[in-house]
Amino acid sequence: MDAQLIAFTGVAAGMVALPGADFTVVVRNALASRTAGLASAVGVAGGLLVHTALAVAGLAAVLVTMPVLFRTVQLLGGAYVLYLGLSALYAMRRRARDGSDPASGAPEGEPERPAPREFGRALRQGFLTNALNPKAPVLFLSLLPQFVPDGQPPLPRTLLLAALVVVLALIWFPAVALLVDRLGRWLRRPRTARAIEGGSGVALTGLGLALVTGPLLR
Repeated sequence: MDAQLIAFTGVAAGMVALPGADFTVVVRNALASRTAGLASAVGVAGGLLVHTALAVAGLAAVLVTMPVLFRTVQLLGGAYVLYLGLSALYAMRRRARDGSDPASGAPEGEPERPAPREFGRALRQGFLTNALNPKAPVLFLSLLPQFVPDGQPPLPRTLLLAALVVVLALIWFPAVALLVDRLGRWLRRPRTARAIEGGSGVALTGLGLALVTGPLLR
């Protein structure tokens, strides 16, 4: 049994499950519908795939050693997360004023109307939220080499570790989306849903501001 692989699985699972902007986006979209939640979850996993692929290829090292490029990614990621947060706060305020259901955007008591582009929009949100995370390149670049045993070719091992991270994400985030959908009858009550949407908006706005105004993350 590969003790290092088991240890990495535990570390990676904790890293994937750690609440952040991607977790908040999945929960918020899952409140809208199961489809949106699952799409966001797949998008987050796609973003992780980008980071792990860059780490395996060694391109993450280039990003980390170039402050201007790194800061650009940090600003882009912060701006996008900030946009999502402000959008959530605006939607919560508008729906509270109009008396609409935060989960569906329809007035209370009316059936939910399907959104033709719901899947693509949620998928894009999940992907960009994770792919533009400036902390991820540093994390994967420092983490993956520690679990490559001495004497083993690094490429096959890092590919295995990268694939394991993506698989864990494909388990965790869809599970979160399905759990939110399962609890949807309670979570989608107007007051509860507005509170969750407002909380997610505040969290995303805070994370975005921290990235945009904070020092260079290294």
